[in-house]
Amino acid sequence: MLLPGMDGSGDLFAGFIAALGAEVDTIVVSYPCAPALGYVGLTEYARTKLPRDRPFVLIGESFSGPVAIALAASKPPGLIALVLCCTFARNPRSLLAPLKPLVGMLPMWSSLTPLIAPFLLGFDAPVVLRKALRGALDKVPPARLRLRLKEVMAVDYTGRAQAISVPVLYLQATRDWIVPASAARLLASLCADWRLVALTGPHLLLQSVPEQAASAITTFAAGLAAERT
Repeated sequence: MLLPGMDGSGDLFAGFIAALGAEVDTIVVSYPCAPALGYVGLTEYARTKLPRDRPFVLIGESFSGPVAIALAASKPPGLIALVLCCTFARNPRSLLAPLKPLVGMLPMWSSLTPLIAPFLLGFDAPVVLRKALRGALDKVPPARLRLRLKEVMAVDYTGRAQAISVPVLYLQATRDWIVPASAARLLASLCADWRLVALTGPHLLLQSVPEQAASAITTFAAGLAAERT
């Protein structure tokens, strides 16, 4: 089950799902356009999408890390593992927290995608990925992005991370300009069953190196299956 990044659409998972292969059944959560939901509301919305009839692995990317952490902490039936990709349990840039009141004035137009794409996808990202990012952001009202950024700046789910009892895999991007390595170190200190895989790439790791990310996750899942037999 895949939880999307800041755009909330899930559209950017297409390449990663293809890399997983047709034999892997995937559920992509697309957050609703209305009403505007913070982390609490998004968590409850995602909860309604959880599989009820089979075991599953939950994957939370970037913005959705706290949603995935909250869901995993609640120990839903069927959850066998959690994968966190380039994400955090609390505001990864705490020094920026005092600027939260100014978020409402930030320009969040999708036309600015060429300026932010290098920080998300790397400076050498192919045109097709940059166009996909622009397409995903085109669907999100600027006010929605500002709300989600405020949620990131205020969140602290460290207590919930400590309540996670399933194995956790963290995918870390070696060239992540958005979420620093300290976010992974914090989670490592909170999660009882923890492992980290560092992959060469930028923040949007599942989009930039989908084959490597898919391989890391399937290897992780296969190892868990072997342990259970």
